[in-house]
Amino acid sequence: MSIARSENAALHVVCDAVADSARRTAETYGGRALTDPLEAIRADGVEAVVIASPTPTHVELLSAAIEAGVGALCEKPIDLDIARVDALRERARSAPAPVMLGFNRRFDPHFAELHRRVAAGEIGRLEHLAVTSRDPEPAPDAYIATSGGIFRDMTIHDLDMARWFVPEVTSVSAVGFRQFSAGIAGLGDYDAAVLTLTGAGGESVVITNSRHSAYGYDQRLEAFGPDGLLQVGNVTETAVRAWGAAAVEATGPYQRFFLERYSAAYALELEAFVRAVRGEDVAYPGFEDGRAALLLADAAGVSAREGRAVNVDLTA
Repeated sequence: MSIARSENAALHVVCDAVADSARRTAETYGGRALTDPLEAIRADGVEAVVIASPTPTHVELLSAAIEAGVGALCEKPIDLDIARVDALRERARSAPAPVMLGFNRRFDPHFAELHRRVAAGEIGRLEHLAVTSRDPEPAPDAYIATSGGIFRDMTIHDLDMARWFVPEVTSVSAVGFRQFSAGIAGLGDYDAAVLTLTGAGGESVVITNSRHSAYGYDQRLEAFGPDGLLQVGNVTETAVRAWGAAAVEATGPYQRFFLERYSAAYALELEAFVRAVRGEDVAYPGFEDGRAALLLADAAGVSAREGRAVNVDLTA
């Protein structure tokens, strides 16, 4: 949908392993339908691809895009195995077209404004960053079983957000909890987690995750420094507040789905990708950011299992 709405991009090919799904999407938004992703990447006229396929396919499809010389916007994570990521690292570094990772939250207007103001020194040197991310309800067990676990599936977005503000993270300490989902516990995963990250400059980052939230999709960010605090709260459908005998400052529920909360971010992410493919100087999360987030997620997993802080070197 974002591609179809863009004034700077045209949907040339739609690829889905389910032929009927590809055909319906093409009929709705344009382009021709294919079921072979390699054929789609190599098709005449294709300048860039969006890879939103299952995680185990990402490395192969990124490799094909690099080989074909087309830009690639790939959903996170690059892979669940850091060895497979590292095997592609040198080729990604020398890719002839942009390789961008789908960390869309960097493009959220609210978070982006907070980032700009922190970078401008409004609160002085950043001392503490608090990231809160709670889903309304867990994904199906079948998805969680193949997702790579909470740290590589859910927290990885928050880890990238942490690195956006504190690029040089040096240690990770994580605690995973099994608080409410027997299904998730049975898969050996966690339904909630709290992480503490340390930056090379002494910065602290605390990430709070949960797989359920009765009041909606909980997405908040807070930056603290010697000169003050900046905060992004949750987004509602309306800014109207109501006062009455039953409640004060009452408002509607928070948005309940990531596609609603981050609809503007997805559109802005795509526009940045298109501009990068056209050769413009655009800041975007690249392959190295995807690799760093996966390293931090893996370190969080080790920390939660072994009950210790894990030192990391993201510069290697």
